[in-house]
Amino acid sequence: MIFKDYYKILGLETNKVSNDEIKEAYRERAKKFHPDINVGNAEAEAIFKDVNEAYRTLSNPSLRRKYDFKWNKYFGNRKKSETKEKKSFKEMLLDILFGGISKTKSAKRSVPEYGEDIDTEIDISIKEAFFGVHKELKLRAVNGKEKTFSLKIPAGIQNHDKLRIVGQGKKGKNGGKNGDLLVIINIKDDSKFQLVGTDIYTELPITTWEAALGAKKTINLFDEDINIIIPKCCSSGQHIKIEQKGYKNGKGKRGNLHIVTKIVFKKNISKEEENLYEKIKELDKKQT
Repeated sequence: MIFKDYYKILGLETNKVSNDEIKEAYRERAKKFHPDINVGNAEAEAIFKDVNEAYRTLSNPSLRRKYDFKWNKYFGNRKKSETKEKKSFKEMLLDILFGGISKTKSAKRSVPEYGEDIDTEIDISIKEAFFGVHKELKLRAVNGKEKTFSLKIPAGIQNHDKLRIVGQGKKGKNGGKNGDLLVIINIKDDSKFQLVGTDIYTELPITTWEAALGAKKTINLFDEDINIIIPKCCSSGQHIKIEQKGYKNGKGKRGNLHIVTKIVFKKNISKEEENLYEKIKELDKKQT
């Protein structure tokens, strides 16, 4: 079945017309191809029938809606593509030489594509992470040349957070934007402090007499002196927690500082110290 373009039959280029415009177009066509004017003209008679058929459909709102749905499928989309996709001289030449090029494939090639992101890592100390730090990051590009990036790491950054340097990833295609460089921050423990979440752990060496008699000790943490009270009869491995003296949590608060005691002995003791330990041993035997 042939689908007729009723708008074209009425001399209209589009379906974006009012009812009055349809009526006016019908009058002009009907007058031009009326049988009384075109006596014996079979072609004019056939056109006149199509004009009447077109007007009966398009003048009825319900029938027109149904017709427009099909018209857009058969004619409307084609007209849009014809106005939007005018071939360049180069495209026409390629059509002649290679027997036509698929518009779909051509469109795919010209669609902008974003470049891929690149991941890298950088290590910083707990203190650097606590206060923030500027670092220089050197990376080797695809062309083999080294490129240096200045990286501002904010104070209180969390372990394994990523910093994004926009546009420094792989190049985009067909005019697409470049990818980004993502720098993963690794906060490394040192010989004195360990970071667990937002809590900081440290080991505190104490002597045997400090463990027995108790003592006041000082720990320097992030340029701050923190006073510690060692209770009497403190065992090695005893846990002391100081709240709000750990690492930053990103919400204006801090984790806790955890101190683990470790009783240490001198490598060498004097004869006098040895005698004192003997006395302590004898006293301990009497008590038990």
